[in-house]
Amino acid sequence: MERIPQMAHGAAAVGADHARPGNLRVDTCVRRVVTVPGIRIALLEGMKAISRTGVATITIAVVVLLLGGTCVATYNKLVRLDQAATAQWAQVENAYQRRADLVPNLVETVKGAAAFERGTITEVTEARSRVGQLAVPKDITTKPEQFQQYQQTQDQLGGALSRLLVVAEAYPNLKATENFRDLQAQLEGTENRIAVERMRYNEAARDFDTSRASFPTSIVAGMFSGKFAEKQYFAAKAGSAEPPKVKF
Repeated sequence: MERIPQMAHGAAAVGADHARPGNLRVDTCVRRVVTVPGIRIALLEGMKAISRTGVATITIAVVVLLLGGTCVATYNKLVRLDQAATAQWAQVENAYQRRADLVPNLVETVKGAAAFERGTITEVTEARSRVGQLAVPKDITTKPEQFQQYQQTQDQLGGALSRLLVVAEAYPNLKATENFRDLQAQLEGTENRIAVERMRYNEAARDFDTSRASFPTSIVAGMFSGKFAEKQYFAAKAGSAEPPKVKF
């Protein structure tokens, strides 16, 4: 019968211990501290500061990602346009090479014609030789002086061939040969192909240069100026609208 008061007394003692300030539980302490007006305001200000910092960090990260994505997309676009212009330039070179390959056979065929103008043949042969001696750098489309020299040399050969074909009109026996007719048809087809490929290259180069000069692409192009240099264009040769004049 005496144990019951002792147990009650023990429970009261435990309750008293918990009621002492030094033995407060952590959650009770936190709740009481937070209820203090000064600390509560400080915590709220800290949370606001953390919130503002987080928003600023996220904003900066988003801006960086957007700028990075834009730069990558712009760079890839320039690469694609540059490759398109380079591929079209290769077609121009192929067409010019096809014409140069036809010249030796044409010259040999024309030499067989009696009294054919030797000066015209010599002009074609020398022009063909200058074309063969051209040193064409890989990046010639971005070098104005070398590009202009290349065009002038090719135009000289084209002009010489044009005059030769006009002179050949005065030699019916030459025109009657099957070999000459075939070579003449191939040359005419090659000249047409050269004109088409040059036009297509100019279009590809213009697309590249237009994009390169546009904002904000110009910023990315400026960062890689050596890789994305301005392209050169083919210009119509002087006097191309007039037929060649030949004196007999």
